[in-house]
Order: sequence, then structure tokens, then C-alpha cells
Amino acid sequence: MTEPRWLTPDEQCTWRAFLQATLQLQEQLDRELQRESGLPLAYYQILAMLSEAPDRTLRMRDLADRTWFSRSRLSHAVDRLEEQGWVRRVGCPGDRRGALAVLTDAGFAVLAAAAPCHVESVRRRVFDHLTPEQVQALGAISRAMADHLPCAGATANES
Repeated sequence: MTEPRWLTPDEQCTWRAFLQATLQLQEQLDRELQRESGLPLAYYQILAMLSEAPDRTLRMRDLADRTWFSRSRLSHAVDRLEEQGWVRRVGCPGDRRGALAVLTDAGFAVLAAAAPCHVESVRRRVFDHLTPEQVQALGAISRAMADHLPCAGATANES
């Protein structure tokens, strides 16, 4: 067994700051979005990804990849969104096992109503505290990290 590659004191400090910031940010954005619109951040994310897709439609597996949800978690969330009338699930043409998620007009209206509050919250919690150079660096760092992480729905063999 090889010796673990322990974090240096600077790496450990950076890791803890990153972890604290990302966890607190997610929690705060979720809390504010729910308070202002009654919509959990996870549901907002699903609606937003569908709103950006052609015909507001995505295969469920593609939606799972875009939202970083496991397929099971996404399926449960889409069940709740269907109950609200915000999303509908339809069969995938040419693939009997596949399913498409479609954003309804009602779902789009909910998203449109929630978006201004959410965007303001993101701006206030993240971008108002960064210089343009820091925004560029944050983007580059985030992409570099994401490029080496599997999708939430990926199995061990796919990652």
C-alpha cells in the first residue's frame, strides 16, 4: 500500500474554505429561493435546464447529466414536478425504454417568476464580491475541476 499524498497546510486551508463556501452557498441559495418563490433549488435547476433545451425537451438521462443528479434522484424530482403540472414525461420516439422530460407552459411561468430573485441572490452571494479577474479565475478553476469529475449518474465503469 502506498503512502497517502497528504494535503499541505495551504492545500488543507484552501480545501476547507472551498468546502465551506460551496456548502453554505448552496444552502443559502436554496433557502432564499424557497422563501421567495416556494421552489427548491433542485427543482429550479431542472426547470432551467429544460428551458434552455430545444423545444424545452431533454432525454431524462441528458437532464440528469446537466443537473448533476443521479437518475434516481432526477426521476423522483420529475415525479414531483409532474404532479405540479410543470413538467411532463413522454416516451422517446424510437426508444421504448427512453423518456423525455418536457417543460410545460406552467413550469416555464414558475421558472420565469423565480428567476429574478435567484439571479439577484447569485449575484449578491458570489459575483458582487469578485473582481472581473477573479470571475475569470473562478470559471477556469471550476471547469478544470469539473473536467475530471464524473457525472452524478455515471457508474464506476463510466467514470
